Amino acid sequence: MRSLVCVFLLVSACVAQSAAPSAGKQQILWQKLESQIQEIDQHLDGVMGIAIEDLTTGDHFFLHESEVFAQASSIKITVLANLYLEAQQGKLKVTDLYTVQSSDLVPDSDIMNGLTPGVTRVTLHDLATMMVAVSDNSATNVLIDKVGMQNVNAMLDSLGLSHTRLRRKMMDLSCWMPSITARSSTKNPRQIFSKR
Repeated sequence: MRSLVCVFLLVSACVAQSAAPSAGKQQILWQKLESQIQEIDQHLDGVMGIAIEDLTTGDHFFLHESEVFAQASSIKITVLANLYLEAQQGKLKVTDLYTVQSSDLVPDSDIMNGLTPGVTRVTLHDLATMMVAVSDNSATNVLIDKVGMQNVNAMLDSLGLSHTRLRRKMMDLSCWMPSITARSSTKNPRQIFSKR
């Protein structure tokens, strides 16, 4: 029995060592990763930003980390975070019911546009699921109204994310088209979207 335990411990130690590369190997892997990303960036017809952090070692790689990018649907993550923050604070419940209205419906809302306005009732949790699972724009807009755009931005400020902003509802093109048109004379896409 003792020899079996010794063999098990030896195998466990070998597996643990093989699972985590040595510091030298990790450095080589990071260098290869950085090199490949920079190669892609040099040939990309556009602008990309990257942030990678190894939570176990603290190693990180940032590319164009000071650029400001238009968020598009990734801003929905902040709406989700604020929804659950407000639920945790007791300001609302994710089980609260909402009756779908025809005024809620905007393009790119695959689920909400199939529901019956004035009849269908969904929970805030259902709306959050639609927003994140299929990026439903109408569900997102309802949640923005529920949690408050200013509350989302206040949460972002509290996290030190002062350059990340929720500025408009989904598909509200009237908010940003004039500013894009005014800046469209430049040929640099970074300048066009740098202040969104």
